[in-house]
This record gives sequence, structure tokens and C-alpha cells, in this order.
Amino acid sequence: MKYLPLALVPILISITPLSAQTTWPEGLKIEGRVAFTEGPAWHAASESVFFTDIENNRIMRRMKDGTFQVYRQPSGKANGLAFDAEGRLHACEGGDKRVTRTELDGTITVLVADFEGKAFNGPNDLALAADGSVYFTDPRYGPMEGMEIFDEEGKPVEGVYRIAPDGKVTRITTHEVDRPNGIVISPDGKRLFVADNVNSGPNNGVGGNRKLWRFDFRGDGTVDPSSQKLLFDWGTERGPDGMCWGPDGKLYVTAGLLFPNLPVETASRYPAAVYVIDPESGELSRTLPVPEDMITNCTFGATDGKTLFITAGHKLWSLRVE
Repeated sequence: MKYLPLALVPILISITPLSAQTTWPEGLKIEGRVAFTEGPAWHAASESVFFTDIENNRIMRRMKDGTFQVYRQPSGKANGLAFDAEGRLHACEGGDKRVTRTELDGTITVLVADFEGKAFNGPNDLALAADGSVYFTDPRYGPMEGMEIFDEEGKPVEGVYRIAPDGKVTRITTHEVDRPNGIVISPDGKRLFVADNVNSGPNNGVGGNRKLWRFDFRGDGTVDPSSQKLLFDWGTERGPDGMCWGPDGKLYVTAGLLFPNLPVETASRYPAAVYVIDPESGELSRTLPVPEDMITNCTFGATDGKTLFITAGHKLWSLRVE
């Protein structure tokens, strides 16, 4: 089955009122409003940014000329997206509980749809390794009923998985991360970074993890559990969602809220923003606030790779980062 970018989408521009106490980054702008945005990915060949609209079950793209197009609908309620070196689009389809690849001719290849015969919780985000492996997270956002993947003791698993180049699927974390969300691989391919975001929802309580973790890879593509390092902890605030690697060698992580979501999440120390974090020390280098709840993900694009595209609320934002 083929999906081609055919329909144009009207763009409605709006903005949340700004707080007098917050300084917004110079140059931050709204590219357009397209329902619930997530999973941005830059496509260099067409100089366009792809992103998901989970609410309307579609994958969108902002073209070079600023127009928006529907690339694929339905999308399996896709969330995280990533392009490989050949320009093929990989997607975590949380609604259909699978990971897919869109070939260059538009056909859809299902990379994985179950683990050992059991349905996934809802693949959320993914990262592509240089050897062709696909790493993805499988959290459960929503009621716990109906989960099918459990450990040896009968405890439900929200894991991180690896699809090897030969198609073999391996679970590389089981309970090391409570609820894995965003995921990236270091440019040298030696480390894996995972967002642990037990945020609000029907199955989430007060006091869950809101942390950013780092793991070292083993030679077989799995991670060494003993290497797990806590890089940053948002405490009782809204934790990390999506993230990307910046051209300055830092991690750009979306997190925070402008308004508290009590009793689960406070909003006093960490506003809705992109948090620029040193991948070695975990030090917070700077914060790029965004006037929207919730900020979900980000990616770098443009011809020089220095424009940060941010999905937040019902909008796609952009910001030149020098």
C-alpha cells in the first residue's frame, strides 16, 4: 500500500499569552497549527520537516516553501519518526503497536509488530544506529489493562528494544527505566540516552521518575546495565519527553510545564522548554522556553542544521540556534 503527500492543510496561527516573567528566545516562531504535534524529523533531500499529528492519525510535513502537506493518513497513530541514510522514514506507530519503514516508493514495511508473540504497549520513539539497527521505546501511557508483555515474575514491562539489521528483536532494558519515552544515540555510537517520563495519566501516580538516563553500548548492540547513569532529574516537575542531538554536541530535551498539573506534576522550577544538557556531566547549559503546554519533541534541520524544530501543544515551532 502506498501513501503519497497529496492534500494541503490550512494553517491557523495562534499563540498562548506570554508570561511577563519569562524571556522567550529571540527568533522563536510558529510555523503552523496542526492539531496534536509530535515526533519531528528533518528530511534533507526535500528540505522539509516531517512530524506526526496523533490526534488526526496522520503524518504531516512542512515543505521548503512553508506550506503543509499530509504525507500519510492513517498513520497508525504514529509518534516518533526518523529518516535513515537512504531517506526512508521509520515510524513508531503507537496505535497499531508496531514499528514501520516507508520505502522510497511509498510502500510500508512492518519491521516488528510483536515481541515473542505478545503485543507491544505502544511504540513511542526511536533512534537509528549506523549499522542499521533500530532502537525504540515501548511505554504504556493509558490504562494498564490489556498489557501483554511481562517479566518472569509477572510484572508488566515497559522496555527498550533493538531491531537488528537481520530483523531479530531483542529487549535491551526491562525495568532499568520505568517508562521510557524519548531516545537518542550519541554521534559516536557508543552511548544510548533514554527519557524516563512517568507523567500524568490514568496509570501514573505521584512521585514517578522524571529523569534522563545514559547507558553504554556493548559490542552486541545491547546496553550494559551497570553503566546506567542519571544525567538530569526534573523531580516533581513534568519530565523529559522527546530529545535530539544538537550540532554543538549537547542534548536538547523537551520537558516542563507552564502551569502545574496537580497533584501529579508541579511547575515551579522547570518551565515548558527545551533543556540543553551536557551529555557527559549532565550539567544544564541553558534553557530555551516555549510558550506552550505541552512541549513534546524537537529536531534540528535546515541546510546548515542549525534550525531547531519543536512540536508543542497544537503547533510546530522553529528557532535558529547559533
